[in-house]
Amino acid sequence: MSISHLNCREYGGERQGATPVVLIHGLFGASANWHGIAQRLAQERRVLVPDLRNHGDSPWTGQMDYPSMAGDLAELLADRSIERAHLVGHSMGGKAAMWLALGEPGRVGSLVVADIAPVRYESRHASLIDALAALPLAEIADRRDADRRLARSIPTAAVRGYLLQNLVHGEGGGWRWRVNLPVLAGSMDAILGFPGDTGRQFPGPALFVYGSRSDYVTGEGLPRIRELFPLARLRSIPNAGHWVYADQPESFTAAVAGFLRD
Repeated sequence: MSISHLNCREYGGERQGATPVVLIHGLFGASANWHGIAQRLAQERRVLVPDLRNHGDSPWTGQMDYPSMAGDLAELLADRSIERAHLVGHSMGGKAAMWLALGEPGRVGSLVVADIAPVRYESRHASLIDALAALPLAEIADRRDADRRLARSIPTAAVRGYLLQNLVHGEGGGWRWRVNLPVLAGSMDAILGFPGDTGRQFPGPALFVYGSRSDYVTGEGLPRIRELFPLARLRSIPNAGHWVYADQPESFTAAVAGFLRD
């Protein structure tokens, strides 16, 4: 079942002849992750940046899989009277974008997938969810205290910073997670995978952008990319890891903007 009212930021306005673009965050992310890139792209076209279900300020629900996430995006486009849009998705958001493009290709002008392939991955996130769930929120003094406690199980400061964007003040005081940790934990098998044997192809242009220091897009995933997206192009962003748009925002934005113009 789709969610018809995702929280969504909007940048720019209608541009005559310019197809809107939707930027879709990854696991543990939020629409705010795209702020700088959305501002740049909005100079040429309307930009929509939603929070996916169970993330950011969008509703929580017990279902978390790619057909559901793609359905939410389709509902968002319908609610905004957008017949066709370009999709740009990172990681989990890239898989949701791919599923929408495969299921409703007429609604997708083109597709940009950032550092993910339509294949199953080994779990890299269970320990992160465990660490967040184990944080004693009632004892947290401030965000610095939360970071110090998380450092015991998550040693990389950049990863902690990314995760801690989800730690917010509750309405009654104290702290709460704005990501639905129990549902994410229970849905990890679906999130790590990608529905197989779809019998579908996306006939439009597609760009797979990946970080040169990331191991998410490898030769093992290329046959599946070519099978589902026969017009796909691949582009490496130097000196970038999995969070390619954050590591090299200028190079990433230039690649996306140039692709959308073409």
